[in-house]
Amino acid sequence: MPSSQRVVNFVNVAHFIDHMFLLIFPTAILGMGREFGWSYGELLALSVGTFVMFGAGSLPAGWLGDRWSRRNMLVVFFTGIGAATALTGLSTQPWMLAAGLTLIGVFSSIYHPIGGAMLAANAGGRLGRVMGLNGVFGNIGIASAALVTGAITQYLGWRWAFVIPGAIAALIGVAFWIAVPDGAGKAAVGKAGRKLDIPRALVVRVFAVLTIVILVGGLIFQGATIALPKLFDERMDKLADSAAMVGALAAAIYTVGAMAQLVVGRMVDRYSLKTSFLVVSAFAAPGLLIAAYATDCLMLVAAGSVMIAIFGQVTINDTMVARYTTDEWRSRVFAVRYFVGFGVAAAAVPLISVLHQRGGGFATVFTVLGTLGILVFVAAVLFPREQSHLKTAPAAAE
Repeated sequence: MPSSQRVVNFVNVAHFIDHMFLLIFPTAILGMGREFGWSYGELLALSVGTFVMFGAGSLPAGWLGDRWSRRNMLVVFFTGIGAATALTGLSTQPWMLAAGLTLIGVFSSIYHPIGGAMLAANAGGRLGRVMGLNGVFGNIGIASAALVTGAITQYLGWRWAFVIPGAIAALIGVAFWIAVPDGAGKAAVGKAGRKLDIPRALVVRVFAVLTIVILVGGLIFQGATIALPKLFDERMDKLADSAAMVGALAAAIYTVGAMAQLVVGRMVDRYSLKTSFLVVSAFAAPGLLIAAYATDCLMLVAAGSVMIAIFGQVTINDTMVARYTTDEWRSRVFAVRYFVGFGVAAAAVPLISVLHQRGGGFATVFTVLGTLGILVFVAAVLFPREQSHLKTAPAAAE
C-alpha cells in the first residue's frame, strides 16, 4: 500500500474515533440518571468542558503539528483519547465524570488541525474526494456513537460504553506509531514550498465568509448533533421506545449525512465551491425549522435535511482552507478554523441544557438554530467564485 494511502486510512479512522467519542456521553446519559440522581440537564452540563477544550486545544495542537510532528501528534491523539475515555467510564462521582469528559475534549482537539493538514498533504489531485470520504468516516463515527452506545448502555451498562471504545483507540494508536514513519504528514518538498498566486482581496473575502460560517455553523453543528438522541427520545414515541432504538434511528440519520459528504466531496472537485456551498446550505434552515415542531416520520425527514446541511458544510469549509493555504501554515490555519468554530459551538451545551430544563424546550432551540441556518445561506450567496486553476487543480495549495 502506498505510504500516502496508509496515512489517509489512519487519518480517516482517527476522524471516526474523534466524533464517536465526543458523542458517547449524550447517548450514555440516558442510562446515568438513576445512578447519579441528577436530571438530564444537570448531567449534560458536565460536558461543557469537553466542548470548550475541543476548540481551545486546537491552537496548541496545530502549532505543535507544524513545528514538531503531525505524525507524533496523531499518536498522542489515539492513545490519549483512548485512555481518557476508558477512565471516564470508571467515574463514581459527578466531578470525576466532568474531569474525564474534559480530558476527552483535550485529546479530541488534536485531530482536526492535524488530520486536515495530513489529508491535504497526501491527497494529490483528489482533494475534494479525499476530504469527502474523510467526512464520511467522521459521520459514521457519530452514527456509531448513538448506535453502539445505545446498545452497550442497554445491555452492559453505560460504563462499558466508555471503557471498550477507549481500549480499542489506544491499541490503534500503537499500530499507527508502528506503521507510519515520522514526516509522513508533510507535503512533498516541492509542493510544501509552493506559493499561492491568489489576489489578496479574494483571499480576504473567502476567509471573511468562512469566519461567518464557522461561527454560525459551529453552533448549529453542535446543537443539532448533541440534541438529536434526546430529541428522538421525546418526539418519536411511535418509532423509538428504548435507548437502543433511539440510537439506531439516530445512526440512520447520521448515515444520511455521511453519504451527503461523499457526494459533496465529488461536487467540489467537479464544480465551484460557490455552487456546492449554495446547494448544501439550502438544506439547513428548512430542516431545522421543521424539526422544531415535527414528530415521528416528519422528524426523520427534517433531521435528514439537517444532517445533509451540517455535515456537507464541514467538507466545504475544510476544502476552502486546504485550497487557500500552503502546507507550511496549514495545521495552524486549520487550528484557528476549529478553535473559532468549536469555541462558539461550546455555547450549544448550556443553551440546550437551560432551554430544555427551564422553558421553551427543543422547539425554541431549533427555531433559533433555523434562524442561524438562514445566515449560512446568505454567506453562501456572498462567497466569491473561484479562479479556474483552484477548481481544476486542488493540489495547487500544497
